[in-house]
Amino acid sequence: MRHLSLLLVSTYELGRQPFGLASPAAWLRADGHSVHLLDLSRQTLDEDLVRAADLIAFFLPMHTATRLGVRALTKVRSLNPRAHLCAYGLYAPVNADLLRGMGVATILGGEFEAGLRSLARRLAAAEGDATKLPQAEPEISLERQEFLVPDRAGLPSLDQYARLTLPDGSTRVVGNTQASRGCKHRCRHCPIVPVYNGKFRIVGRDVVLEDIRRQAAAGAQHITFGDPDFFNGPAHAVEIVRALHGEFPELSYDVTIKVEHLLEQRDLLPVLRQTGCAFVTTAVEAVDDRVLRMLDKGHSRADFIHLAKLMRALGLFLVPTFVPFTPWTTLEGYEELLRTIATLGLIENVPPVQLTIRLLIPAGSRLLEITDLYGVELGTFEPELLVYPWQNPDPRVDELQRELEGMVQRESKKGSGRSEIFARIWKLTRRAMGADSEEIPLIAPMAARATIPYLTEPWFC
Repeated sequence: MRHLSLLLVSTYELGRQPFGLASPAAWLRADGHSVHLLDLSRQTLDEDLVRAADLIAFFLPMHTATRLGVRALTKVRSLNPRAHLCAYGLYAPVNADLLRGMGVATILGGEFEAGLRSLARRLAAAEGDATKLPQAEPEISLERQEFLVPDRAGLPSLDQYARLTLPDGSTRVVGNTQASRGCKHRCRHCPIVPVYNGKFRIVGRDVVLEDIRRQAAAGAQHITFGDPDFFNGPAHAVEIVRALHGEFPELSYDVTIKVEHLLEQRDLLPVLRQTGCAFVTTAVEAVDDRVLRMLDKGHSRADFIHLAKLMRALGLFLVPTFVPFTPWTTLEGYEELLRTIATLGLIENVPPVQLTIRLLIPAGSRLLEITDLYGVELGTFEPELLVYPWQNPDPRVDELQRELEGMVQRESKKGSGRSEIFARIWKLTRRAMGADSEEIPLIAPMAARATIPYLTEPWFC
């Protein structure tokens, strides 16, 4: 088999060293190909690598990464018109028409490693114009794979990515891995659903632990588990963190888990605390039960409040994330979200950017199943933004979102603290409502910022 020069490109992966490059690199290098990895969130586009590549594959795991990838695709295609272009990851199949119109010949979603290997093998055996090699691999594959240990050679070192800041002010180098992919739930707004549709796949325990060992040897002091939901397979997850803590008792970690899973598996929560879990991220999204039903989240406002109190009692830090601006958001509902965060003592737990997020409705979203979004009409799909545009029935809500987004960006760049920014958000919200500047309600004791571990690069979708 002829050996190829392959280039895998990531544009954004939540401030982490890209697992989405390292994992397929192991498969492709095992076949003898020369594989180069390029992370455009930390590196500039290497034009020599682009020109030399036989296959250039863009990893598109989320909205931001895809928008950045689309911009880079145009330049890459002009630099090397003979290369076969591929796009893989969650956002590739749902944007297949757009990507194919830009010259992408192969689209791979779901479990993409085997597909990339198959494509490289076919390209190595092909004669003639590689750009015209028709796709033989399924656009979406959920076939179970025997994962290989990710090969991170050629990526920027871990210390160039987001760090964990500890209560004493020190920082830790962060690595990342995945113990599973996909999700067994079908939340309407989630980009995982159009691809996995309620299924998830396990990464073998030995593969996960060896990946962690190699990252620890490379300087990692903390591990982020990038699973969409760490408790999709709770027994698998607990087995891994117990083994991790047994081998590396000094290594901390963080996970993402649904509200309902945290409540269903509450007996396992002490295991997280005992094995070095620094914090748990959970997608709360809203505190309005009507909005939660629209999103099909599987939990209620009362569930979130109960969980926040439970986690505080257990000594586990909860990091809630939100999609506060939706077609159904009202000014009063947004104020109630702020009030709930404050009364639960969670102001310092929430990155301010999470209070400015506007609901994205991408191609393939289950939200498109709701006729007219219950009275809110969608605009025509915008390829440049990769979303269906919408407007809130109350223009004051959209105006507030824009104002808050700009303010949070400015204040974050200045280094303002979370409590300070929250106070500004509260004041602007009360002003938008035409109400007086009532004091922020604080009932539960608020943790001091200095006591909460956090990553230095707050992520967004």
